[in-house]
Amino acid sequence: MGIPLSVLDLAPVRRGSNASEAFAESIDLSRHVEALGYQRHWFAEHHAMPGIASAAPAVLIARIAAATSTIRVGSGGVMLPNHAPLAIAEQFGTLEALFPGRIDLGIGRAPGTDPLTASALGRDDPTTGDGLPAMLDELYGFFRGNFGEDHAYHGIRAVPALGHEPPIWLLGSSGYSAKVAGRRGLPFAFAHHFSPANTLPALELYRKTFSPSAVLSQPEAMIGVIAIVAETDAEARRLALPSALAFLRVRQGKREPYPTIEEAETYPWAPEERAFAEKWLAQNIVGGPASVREQLEKLLDATRADELMVLCVVPDAEARKRSYTLLRELYG
Repeated sequence: MGIPLSVLDLAPVRRGSNASEAFAESIDLSRHVEALGYQRHWFAEHHAMPGIASAAPAVLIARIAAATSTIRVGSGGVMLPNHAPLAIAEQFGTLEALFPGRIDLGIGRAPGTDPLTASALGRDDPTTGDGLPAMLDELYGFFRGNFGEDHAYHGIRAVPALGHEPPIWLLGSSGYSAKVAGRRGLPFAFAHHFSPANTLPALELYRKTFSPSAVLSQPEAMIGVIAIVAETDAEARRLALPSALAFLRVRQGKREPYPTIEEAETYPWAPEERAFAEKWLAQNIVGGPASVREQLEKLLDATRADELMVLCVVPDAEARKRSYTLLRELYG
């Protein structure tokens, strides 16, 4: 249990709240986990979701980095096909220049939204990832100024990206991104909370295909998990129930603010919905300290992850902070 701990944040907007309150809670959370010794605080890019306010990670990263002093702040991730690589290079070059040595650029290839919203973002084909390697090449070209003389962008000087390249992580929930990260010698973050059945095969593929690079001499794998810790198993389950309801609504195609604890407790669960919630609770890390320690030790033994990134979407901000505190205490 000695690996680094980090935080994944969606800036959840619970029912009856708003984005301003969600951002204020994220700032407070970042200061809290920084004091606890967490390594990173990342924000995930999602769009057109009333319960998630993290649509613009670069803006949030700037605010969080300004409010803290040591914790690394980054994207988990920016969905690169939604954006021009030059724009991302300029944004994250700016962030790296403002906060040297504290910025991470996590890159994903999923749209982070529905097909119509993806189209509005300018994404040509939200279903394909075939263009990701070319977009990565373009992104690195702007950071490093190493386009060949025959490249269309050879004459572009990306200011302030040039000379201000943050560490780039590749994110994924399948073997595709694992293979790209391995072949390019990049650090890899796997979304275990999205795709637990694919975690071990993807990490095995990443390590098998890894080729040392100027960035890394050996594989570096992070896993993202949902973990909700409370003083007792029963209390952790109560805190986790809104997340189960939120994921159920996403599956049902419903777009609503993040449910409160009271809303989840009084929700009229149909039998098939209750079965979904029970499965969701069982496949994530939910419980008191002893239970969570046992679950995490099994997961870390199986995955051999180098870092654990934890998503704790509890609608009560103080309970969320307490969960991260209890988790940190498990690590001594």
